[in-house]
Amino acid sequence: MSNQLKTGLLLGLLTALILIFGQVLGGNGGLVIAFLLAIGMNVGSYWFSDRLVLRMYKASEVSPSEAPKLHEIVDELSQQAGIPKPRVFIIPEKSPNAFATGRNPHHGVVAVTQGILDILSKEELKGVLGHELGHIRNRDILIQTVAATLAGVIMFISTMVRWAAIFGMGGGDDEGGNPIVAIVLSIIAPLAALFIQMAISRSREYLADQAGAKFAGNPDYLAGALEKMDAYSRKIPMRKGDQSTAHMFIVNPFRGKNLANLFSTHPPIQERISRLRAM
Repeated sequence: MSNQLKTGLLLGLLTALILIFGQVLGGNGGLVIAFLLAIGMNVGSYWFSDRLVLRMYKASEVSPSEAPKLHEIVDELSQQAGIPKPRVFIIPEKSPNAFATGRNPHHGVVAVTQGILDILSKEELKGVLGHELGHIRNRDILIQTVAATLAGVIMFISTMVRWAAIFGMGGGDDEGGNPIVAIVLSIIAPLAALFIQMAISRSREYLADQAGAKFAGNPDYLAGALEKMDAYSRKIPMRKGDQSTAHMFIVNPFRGKNLANLFSTHPPIQERISRLRAM
């Protein structure tokens, strides 16, 4: 199954969860409120996320004269990808990593840490930047926003259902509903939404890996870069930032040695490397 098809099916699952909850809630009023709140929050995130995350990581935009090699690679890859050249930023962090943001290809941004510039060869850097331009070309920021909106609706409705069940107001129109079933659903549905969101994020990472290998001209470039970044990021984790932005980076910048890895938005590095080597 292609990653594009998988993303569509997963977004469909999120929508189905919302419809099921609508039945449990016994009315459309809660759905409308939830949609309006979730859309409001995520549209704001969609339009302003680039500024917010760049400010969070103290990223500075660099000109071609300040970072000629970096701009040369981005310019070449942009032509390969058939998109406008994104703005280029450097994050003052030793941990090797990179991310892309921007609401569409005409407002694209790529940001790399100083650490990644220190350890990667030109070819490996091409693989990483090709991956990030893949995210921009595939409009992954939009897809992630849609997924976040749907998941946000489910979280909101879960809370409504839980309170309605506790106070005896839940259920369908005909049978009055079972408050225990409603409470169980209100616990299970958000977890399901979270796992679906993670699955969408992982499928987009695989898709960006494929794009990065294509734009850079050799899948070994990105595979080698991932191996280096995986080893270094374990020793030098990101000092600042927030877990909510982890999905934006090419490798998880906040490594944990606990059950939190179960909720990782990134596919296993070795699996990504194996897929690239097999290309």
